[in-house]
Amino acid sequence: MSLDGTYDGGNIFAKILRGEMPAARVFEDEHVFAFMDVFPQSKGHTLVIPKQSTARNLLEEEPQNLEHLILGVQRVAKAVRAALNPDGIVVTQFNGAPAGQTIYHLHFHVIPRWEDAPIGRHASGGMADPEELKALAAQIAAKIA
Repeated sequence: MSLDGTYDGGNIFAKILRGEMPAARVFEDEHVFAFMDVFPQSKGHTLVIPKQSTARNLLEEEPQNLEHLILGVQRVAKAVRAALNPDGIVVTQFNGAPAGQTIYHLHFHVIPRWEDAPIGRHASGGMADPEELKALAAQIAAKIA
């Protein structure tokens, strides 16, 4: 998909927001929803999405919504750090298929990194165990400030 197009309200993240699909919830407020990536690139890989948006990517988002979104990303990244003690944290966001975007609902990835652990490739690893994701979500959620 290109950078331009129409928002599809049937995308997986929209379904998660409506409660039609399960997710291992990490954090939620009136603006953002954070949950574990089911195809994680590393242990603790968390996604942060806007709740009141139909932006497919960063380029389409209304500027007034970005403040809440990036503050949510920072809040989750701090909790991931406190919960898992990684050596580093990758925060990334893709725009368009050539850039690696696979779900067309604006979202950020918070990916903990450890020096001696390889990182998986975006959207190409196997699906994680749902119970392990729930446990990680609870561990990270306990550190949300």
